[in-house]
Amino acid sequence: MNTRRIHTLVIGSGAAGLCAAVRLHALGVTDVLICSEGLRMGTSINTGSDKQTYYKLGMYGSEADSPEAMAADLAAGGSVHGDLALAEAALSMPAFFHLAALGVAFPHDSYGQYIGYKTDHDPKRRAVSCGPYTSRDMCRALIERLKQTGYPVFENRCAVRLLTQGNVCCGAVFVRRDADDASGAFEAVQADHVVFACGGPGGLYARSVYPKVHTGAIGLALAAGAKARNLPESQYGMASLKFRWNVSGSYMQVLPRIVSREADGSDEREFLRGWFDGTAAMYDAVFLKGYQWPFAAGHLPGSSLIDLVIYQETELKGRRVFLDYRSDPADFDFPALSETARAYLERSGACGDSPYRRLRQLNAPAAELYREHGIDLEHEPLEIAVCAQHNNGGLAADLWWQSENLRRLYPIGEVNGSHGVTRPGGTALNAGQVGAFRASEYIAAAGKVPLPCDFGQALREAECELDRRLENPVSGDWKTVRGD
Repeated sequence: MNTRRIHTLVIGSGAAGLCAAVRLHALGVTDVLICSEGLRMGTSINTGSDKQTYYKLGMYGSEADSPEAMAADLAAGGSVHGDLALAEAALSMPAFFHLAALGVAFPHDSYGQYIGYKTDHDPKRRAVSCGPYTSRDMCRALIERLKQTGYPVFENRCAVRLLTQGNVCCGAVFVRRDADDASGAFEAVQADHVVFACGGPGGLYARSVYPKVHTGAIGLALAAGAKARNLPESQYGMASLKFRWNVSGSYMQVLPRIVSREADGSDEREFLRGWFDGTAAMYDAVFLKGYQWPFAAGHLPGSSLIDLVIYQETELKGRRVFLDYRSDPADFDFPALSETARAYLERSGACGDSPYRRLRQLNAPAAELYREHGIDLEHEPLEIAVCAQHNNGGLAADLWWQSENLRRLYPIGEVNGSHGVTRPGGTALNAGQVGAFRASEYIAAAGKVPLPCDFGQALREAECELDRRLENPVSGDWKTVRGD
């Protein structure tokens, strides 16, 4: 097996992994290698939402904020360590301005104030967005900066094993997907430090908002013995199926009809009606769903009832659910809406006589996005389901984002289990950047302390295990099992 030696190995090239590489260079670490399936793969560069959010310390208008206040809000839902929350809050500003300096076009006014608005589980106006593809814009800016570092980037690499001895991670084994023959398919990298930025476990879910190109690799760390925390805490919300996209924000605020049909398309019903006290109450909940997109027990009764009923229709009754933007029902009464919904739409000039016209008035790019992916919301309904969107648990790490029990392994981004049960929308983007900052600082400060383990022995053990697997391959294809 071909082997190379490196100071710091970065596995993954999403927003967190790219930021780690860029920060390592800024801190004077020159011997860095990035290995990934591809710079255009993964969730960060292939996903977004109606208004994809970066969550940071509030700094717009006169509303007071502080790192401790933000940390308290990050931890309010539980399953968040207070020290990690405080680090994420305190470093949210340096991480945000680092992205802005790289050219990510976050909007600001003529005074330099970056616009703030409220997102889900957010008591203050800490959210900011540069459009539906904020994480993609982050990746593009970081990739351009990465090119200037001169660091090698090996694409078409799929990590298949972390190399460990005792409680130390000392590298990884990869499969080269571009190898000409099987004999050259495997290669090993020995590293003093391993930044593990492989994203969430997107490959687990059949109904998912994760891009199909993203699978995740948390299992490698679990197999190596790395501790985890809060793994059951996944976040779910409504998303389209034909094109995977969150139907949050404008998609719900314009009050589409929500209908279900039998699997063959027959027997259309507005199934939500029996769950609310009248049409106005139903549409108020639909409007709030735009702000409260992820399912949350705190929104019961209320907007999250919609998720539960949709789950019942699709998973228990076997029906299909659609958002229909083509027309309002006969009893739709705009003046009867709540003051919050009516005033918002009126101020936005979104008072058209159909959900589609309101969507065009409120957020025309939101409608165009689906048209670009072959779905015309003006003339066809949009099939949706309750889908997995983010794992709020993951690997357990300390205040420097180093694994709690596997030294020199740094899980950053979604694979790190720091997010908590009710993370405010956009927190994950900030958490990945802060994790990259912290891990890079720790690695740079550690210098060139040699590995306290026998890499050769770790590699020999890995080779024996890989040989056993190749001799006894698992039958079946995982995508078939998942239902692709």
